[in-house]
Amino acid sequence: MLPPSSIQATPPAEPPAPSTGATHTHDDIEQVLISEEQLAERVRQLAAELRPLYAGSDLILVGVLKGAIMFMTDLARELRLPLEMDFMAVSSYGNAAQSSGVVRINKDLDTNIEGRNVLLVEDIVDSGHTLRYLLENLNNRNPASLRVCALLDKQAPRKADVPVEHVGFSIPNQFVVGYGLDYAEHYRNLPYIGVLKPAAYS
Repeated sequence: MLPPSSIQATPPAEPPAPSTGATHTHDDIEQVLISEEQLAERVRQLAAELRPLYAGSDLILVGVLKGAIMFMTDLARELRLPLEMDFMAVSSYGNAAQSSGVVRINKDLDTNIEGRNVLLVEDIVDSGHTLRYLLENLNNRNPASLRVCALLDKQAPRKADVPVEHVGFSIPNQFVVGYGLDYAEHYRNLPYIGVLKPAAYS
């Protein structure tokens, strides 16, 4: 398995300027941080970076439910490679706006990943607790390689040192929803990443 230190990290896109192009936003959204168009373009760029790494290999994408489902679906289409997809569901947030730090698996993989090239697809990395747990769990299953592709890297204090080789956007320490990300299971279907008004979760 490739150790994290041997993998060249991909720098995230510059923090996007707040989008003003949205014609309709949810009433609970303070601002659109990343537009639908910006998301689509960055997913295409990430797929172009990843494609040569996995061409001709036995690739499986492992998505973290439920937040990563839209990102992973779009990324898989843009990769244009033979691949398999599987999912894990973990919980650490519940309905709280802050991570509890306790992670548990609610749904495990259906596929044996031993000897396979695994790309773990995450929606957002903030404290690092969940990602560290997932990496330790998946490493114990002896994949041929294990990399992380996260849509968002939140500039919040890390409580766990975790490698993230491919990042879509670096964002401020704000509570964001949309494009799969939720608060209490709401807002996942918004086509953009938006900053949630504090009144919606306080």
